[in-house]
Amino acid sequence: MRALEKFQEAVVQPDSLLCVGLDTDIAKIPRFLLKQKDPILAFNKKIVDATSDLVCAYKLNMAFYESLGIGGLESLKKTINYIPGKVLKILDAKRGDIGNTASKYASAIFDYFKADATTVSPYLGFDSIEPFLNYKDCLSFVLCLTSNKSAQDFQFLKYKGKPLYLEVASKVKSWNKEKNLGLVVGATYPEQLQKIRKVAPELPILIPGVGAQGGDLSKAVKYGAGKKGIAVINSSREIIYASSGKDFAAQARLKATELYQNITSARN
Repeated sequence: MRALEKFQEAVVQPDSLLCVGLDTDIAKIPRFLLKQKDPILAFNKKIVDATSDLVCAYKLNMAFYESLGIGGLESLKKTINYIPGKVLKILDAKRGDIGNTASKYASAIFDYFKADATTVSPYLGFDSIEPFLNYKDCLSFVLCLTSNKSAQDFQFLKYKGKPLYLEVASKVKSWNKEKNLGLVVGATYPEQLQKIRKVAPELPILIPGVGAQGGDLSKAVKYGAGKKGIAVINSSREIIYASSGKDFAAQARLKATELYQNITSARN
């Protein structure tokens, strides 16, 4: 199945734009899980079991797993394998390097870890993204306007009279010959998200920054999804760390359900 079709099916089947971020920090998971052979995997399985019927995607930030060495990467692979097939698996790696290196990054993400989607940086230009485009059944979300405050250091700089993030959106639209590119745009910049959607009305958008980062959910849904495009709204910490007790999975479901309902309300 081609990337965009897979994304659309993941969104339509549960009628959900919700993406839960499995940015699992060993220092923040409930202490009783540390007795498990693989605490990270045990935690992730419980979160997935509690929320998989509510989501269209899970986003796993690679840094949280890489920081634990080989064991963390094994937990990452086992988690990806555990996620139900109908749910989109986004491996948030933010890769960006010269072509021969980028091809190895793409192979690791799509061939070894079997992710459905990833995130990439456009800073090195097209040849750093091209190897990811060769995976026609997978999506690559290009960093366009990130949710952090320091995004303004570079992404708001003017290029040919317009902000750089709009040039990125325009470039990605022109590169999207295989219909397997999307954008990352933070919910913390809703007015800019509206401008980006006008430039690239049909590109899928991954929208982080809702929840702990304080992004505007209603505007993220309104401007991100738009009339032609589709978007996924990601929330990580607010959901997966809703409780540090033995009820952590149940509390995560409550938070996920609340966000799912709020997204549905905003869509309507």
